[in-house]
Amino acid sequence: MISSILRHFMRRGLGVFARRRGGEREISIAMERNGEMEDKSGVGGGVEDAYGEDSATEEQLITPWTISVASGYTLLRDPNHNKGLAFSEKERDAHYLRGLLPPQISSQELQERKMMHNIRQYEVPLHKYIAMVDLQERNARLFYKLLIDNVEELLPVVYTPTVGEACQKYGSIFKRPQGLFISLKDKGRILEVLKNWPEKNIQVIVVTDGERILGLGDLGCQGMGIPVGKLSLYTALGGVRPSACLPITIDVGTNNEKLLNDEFYIGLRQRRATGQEYAELLNEFMSAVKQNYGEKVLVQFEDFANHNAFVLLEKYRKTHLVFNDDIQGTASVVLAGLIAAQKLLDGTLADHTFLFLGAGEAGTGIAELIALQISKETNAPVEEARKKIWLVDSKGLVVSSRMKSLQHFKQPWAHKHEPVTSLLDSVMAIKPTVLIGTSGVGKTFTKEVIETMASLNEKPLILALSNPTSQSECTAEEAYTWSGGRAVFASGSPFDPVECTGKVFVPGQANNAYIFPGFGLGVIMSGTIRVHDDLLLAASEALASQVTDENYEKGLIYPPFSNIRKISAQIAAKVAAKSYELGLASRLPRPKDLVKHAESCMYSPIYRHYL
Repeated sequence: MISSILRHFMRRGLGVFARRRGGEREISIAMERNGEMEDKSGVGGGVEDAYGEDSATEEQLITPWTISVASGYTLLRDPNHNKGLAFSEKERDAHYLRGLLPPQISSQELQERKMMHNIRQYEVPLHKYIAMVDLQERNARLFYKLLIDNVEELLPVVYTPTVGEACQKYGSIFKRPQGLFISLKDKGRILEVLKNWPEKNIQVIVVTDGERILGLGDLGCQGMGIPVGKLSLYTALGGVRPSACLPITIDVGTNNEKLLNDEFYIGLRQRRATGQEYAELLNEFMSAVKQNYGEKVLVQFEDFANHNAFVLLEKYRKTHLVFNDDIQGTASVVLAGLIAAQKLLDGTLADHTFLFLGAGEAGTGIAELIALQISKETNAPVEEARKKIWLVDSKGLVVSSRMKSLQHFKQPWAHKHEPVTSLLDSVMAIKPTVLIGTSGVGKTFTKEVIETMASLNEKPLILALSNPTSQSECTAEEAYTWSGGRAVFASGSPFDPVECTGKVFVPGQANNAYIFPGFGLGVIMSGTIRVHDDLLLAASEALASQVTDENYEKGLIYPPFSNIRKISAQIAAKVAAKSYELGLASRLPRPKDLVKHAESCMYSPIYRHYL
C-alpha cells in the first residue's frame, strides 16, 4: 500500500518524505511551492534534512534519519540534491530521470576533473568566479567538493581578491538570489521577510550593509557577494552545513553616485539612511533574528563602516551571539601570525614595538587583541600592554595631544609623543619591530619605509593586510627586495613566491578564512551563547600551533591552506574548550575529544545514494 502511494505522488512530480519517529513509520507529502519543497506533514525537520544531509551540528532532537524521494525534472533543478551525470542506473529509474540525462554515468571525481579543466580555461578571474557561482547554483555538493579539494587555487577565485570585482559588477552578473535582501522598504515586517527564507534551522548569518566592501568603499546592495562568499567558506573550510548558512544584505541606500546612476544597479536608489532611521532598522533586524532563529544563531557583521561597526558590536555583544570579522576575525588571524613569527624572531610579543598604518576597525581590533595577548603572557594590565602599540591615521601619528578630536575607538592608543605627520617619520621616531598595514590604501609601504625598517631590525616583521591586491600596502617582492631578503612578510591578498638573494621566499597570507570558519564551527558545536575575547585568543593560539618547521623554513608564519579542514577542526576544538571553561557553552555534556567531535560535525560534499 505504502509503495503504491509513493509511486502515485512521484509520478505527479511531488516529493515524498519518509520519517521514523518512536518506532513508527510516517509518510508525508512535500508539495512544490515557488521552486522550493514545502513540508506539509506538520512534523518538522524540513527540507534541510532531505537525503540525510549531515546534521551533526544540529540540535540532538533531529529525527534519527530522514529519506526524501523526488521526481525527475524537479530533482535536477534542485542544487542541493542534483548530481548531474552521477545518478546511477537504479537512481535514474527510481526517480524518473530516464531520458532527462544523457546515458553516460560519471563519478563525482570525473565531474570534478572536468570542472577544474573548464575553470582553468578562463584567463579572467571574474569569469572563473561566475563559473563557480553557476556551479553552486546547479550542483552544490560538487561546488563544495571542488573548493575543498582545490582550496589554494580556488580561494582567490571565490573570495579575495576576485570577490571585490564581483561586488563592483554584481548588478551586471546577478542571476539568482543566494540570500536575503532586507531594505528600508521592509521596515516593520523584517520578521516576515526572514520567514520567507526556505531553510528554518539557521545557525550562521553573515550580514553586511555594503558601506565598506574590502578596500573598495560603498557598494550598497551589491555587497551581497561578501556574505555569499564568506558562507561558502564556512561550509568548505569549516564544515558548517550549507543549509544552516544565511547571507543577508541590509540595503539602506548608497552614497556611491556611480551606482545610483547605473541602470543595472539592483539596490535602493537613494542616499544612505543614517541616525535613528538606520538604528531602528538594525534593531528590528537583530530582534527578528533572535525571535526567528533563537539565542544561539551566530550573526557575523561584515564590511560595515567604522562609525557603525564598533557601535553595533558593542551594542549587541551582550544580548546576541555576534562577531565582527573585520574587527575580531582579522585581529585573531594577525595575532596568530605574530605568535607564530616569534619562532623566527626568537622573542615574545612583549619584546616588540608595533606600528600600524590605519586606525580603523581592523587596525584597532588587531591592536586590542595584541594587547590582550601581551597582558595574558606577562600578567601586566592591558593598559600597560597598549603602550607597546602605536597607530598612524590620515593625520599622522595618533598621540595624546589629538585626544579631543579622535574617534572613541582611537583614544586608547593616543600615547604621549610629539606630533608626527608621515609614516616614514613615524617609523624613524617610534623604531618599531613590527609594521602592520590596515589602511586600505595601496603602495603606502614605500621603498624608504621598508629600508628604514630593515635598518632598524635584523628581521623586520611586515604585514601588508589591505585587500584586494591593488590596495595592498606593498607587494611581497617589494618587501623582500627592499629589505635585502630579511623581512618576515605576510599579506592580506595572495602573492606568488619571490626569489631574492638566491633564496625563494613563500609569502604567507593573513587571510581571515583561517579563523572564522573554524571559530564558527566551535561556537556552533558547543552551543556558545556569547563571544568572549578569550575565544579569539584561543583561536589565534590554535592557528599558530599548526605552523610546522617545514613552513618556517620557507619563511611562512601561516600553515598552507591545503590542510585547512584539519586546521579548522583544531581551532573549533580550542574555541569550544574555552567556551566550556568560561561557562558559555550550552551543549552538554562536553564531548571527551573535541577535535574528533569537530571533525565528526563537518559537512561532507560526497554524493548521497538516493534509493
